[in-house]
Amino acid sequence: MPESNVTRREFVRGGTVAAVGMALGLTPTVTVQAGNPAKADTVPILNYNSQMEYRRCGRTGMMISAVCMGGHWKRIDKVVGHKVQGKGWIGMGAGSPEFDKNRYDVVSRCIERGINYIDACCGAEVLAYSKALKGRRDKMYLGYSWYEGEMRNLGHQFAAAARTGKPEPAGWITQKLKESFDNGLKAAGQEHVDLWRITCHEGSSEHTDREIEEMVAALEWAKKSGRARFTGISSHDRPHIKKLIERFPQQLEVICTPYTAKTKVVTDESGLWATMKKLDVGWFGIKPFASNSVFKGDSSPDSPHAEEDNRIARLALRAILCNPAITAPIPGLISQQQVDNAALAVAERRELDAGERAELDATMERAWASLPSHYQWLKDWEYV
Repeated sequence: MPESNVTRREFVRGGTVAAVGMALGLTPTVTVQAGNPAKADTVPILNYNSQMEYRRCGRTGMMISAVCMGGHWKRIDKVVGHKVQGKGWIGMGAGSPEFDKNRYDVVSRCIERGINYIDACCGAEVLAYSKALKGRRDKMYLGYSWYEGEMRNLGHQFAAAARTGKPEPAGWITQKLKESFDNGLKAAGQEHVDLWRITCHEGSSEHTDREIEEMVAALEWAKKSGRARFTGISSHDRPHIKKLIERFPQQLEVICTPYTAKTKVVTDESGLWATMKKLDVGWFGIKPFASNSVFKGDSSPDSPHAEEDNRIARLALRAILCNPAITAPIPGLISQQQVDNAALAVAERRELDAGERAELDATMERAWASLPSHYQWLKDWEYV
């Protein structure tokens, strides 16, 4: 029996009510600051904590904690020891009770701190967080992507078939996405998710128009059937994202993109920021710490750089949250202490003073210089 107490029918009804409210101009509060100085109604906020800030996730109407939990658990071996085995960081948790305990404890601390969204983007993450949320699914919004069965891989298969002269039939991508989504929900013990945000090619413009149209059809099916309350995509392709949300505003309600402390906002009408704001799109930012390149330490609890790295993490989060169009950065959090530090960043003064800005700028220059070759694309996200 699925863990959630909300049925698919109630999910569909909830989405319809939200859409009607938006059509009537009943826009909910955009931001509820920590301490709630404006005395906003906090009853609709999932897992509300007065020390956390909450931001409206675009036209979905969901009030999301200003810092959320990204699915990745890079460097987790520095916290749980070297007992976890596997290929790369994704495989570190396979069959490890230490890993399971860590994920459960970190999710618990997130709930205590008022964090109310987890973003899972691969099969291992979906399974790990579904397990960690067992019995308390009603405390968290769950963002879902099982990229192994989504556009990033389907696009390659689709193109390969076309090169053979035997292209896949119309609707093939839509059907494959439906099958993957249903199989993932079943494996995770979920009847539905709050957000299905399909993982596209990092350069999503590589997808053909037909691929995109069939993907959008799958998203629409998921919403209408109650499998996903809201839908969107992840992509690293700024111009293409802008075109897609203008073309498919009903299906692309939430976008997941890179967004670091070095990202600057282009405020004229030509930028992605302006389009996201105009179309009221929810926006989650990955890689807020530039894949940990901002840190001097290795995330070990006894690292000699721990205090400095904690301060830099808070500066980065505060800088990102200065953009009101961002719903939330979604850093990977591997310890309860990191959760506490992220929550502290939200509670601290938002604007950086001159000294803090200089420190963060110097840190980001060092991070840019030390980015590994496979993360050089982050530099393309200096302006939005």
